Amino acid sequence: MPATPITFDGLPSGARSAIQAETDPILKIENVSTGLNSSLSALAHTTGGVVFLKGLRADHRWAWTQQREADINSYVAPLAPRLLFHVIADGWDVLGFEAIDGHHADYSPGSPDLPKVTDALRELALLPCPDIELRHAEQRLAHYVADSADAEAFAGDALLHTDWNNHNVLITHDRAHLVDWGWATRGAAWLDPAHWVIWLIAAGHTPSDAEESVALLPAWALAPPRAVDAFAHASANLWKEIAGAAPDDWTRNLLDAAQRWQQHRIDRP
Repeated sequence: MPATPITFDGLPSGARSAIQAETDPILKIENVSTGLNSSLSALAHTTGGVVFLKGLRADHRWAWTQQREADINSYVAPLAPRLLFHVIADGWDVLGFEAIDGHHADYSPGSPDLPKVTDALRELALLPCPDIELRHAEQRLAHYVADSADAEAFAGDALLHTDWNNHNVLITHDRAHLVDWGWATRGAAWLDPAHWVIWLIAAGHTPSDAEESVALLPAWALAPPRAVDAFAHASANLWKEIAGAAPDDWTRNLLDAAQRWQQHRIDRP
């Protein structure tokens, strides 16, 4: 279930005070859409600049993702916004990031954002995977493959983002920035391009065109075709589980994209 949204003013006073102790004097709070993975999502306009606030209740089942983002940040900046502080107070876990003045990536065919996202994938593939606690791709996807042995093809030592929702990619004049690293994973390097393929299909690309968009990435070139087949199968099963019996339009679109890619892989020569 998505996290329940809350505004900055709705936080307990102890949590607000802890945040204010980390920032310059706050002039204005701009509450923004939280998405699915956080309850608090706000821009704090301070005398020293703008800080992006992201938070969950400290007892939320996804609170561990806050610590994951804090742990990984120094390894992924400047690809990711720099973490300014992490506070846990009055029942709330809040991260403060430098604010990125950009727009959410447009994945549609012909979008000028696509080359910048491709560059970000290439840059990410060059980063060493840090020696911190991370989930493993073969474990995350083991439940969704046709044969448990298939999941072993997802194992590797690359650092993966894994959540290529276009809202997690902010485009500025010169590059793409990746946010929301709570689901960072250790696995095969080709998996991030593979995750992106599904989002490209959901944005209007054909499965063939989506694969063509990642074809020149070195990590994708190393992907064993049968392993990609297994990932497409696992992704379709994963999105079917997420969709449930009554999916909303957004989830139905992602499920349809995953299933279309799965069929494309089945039909390939």
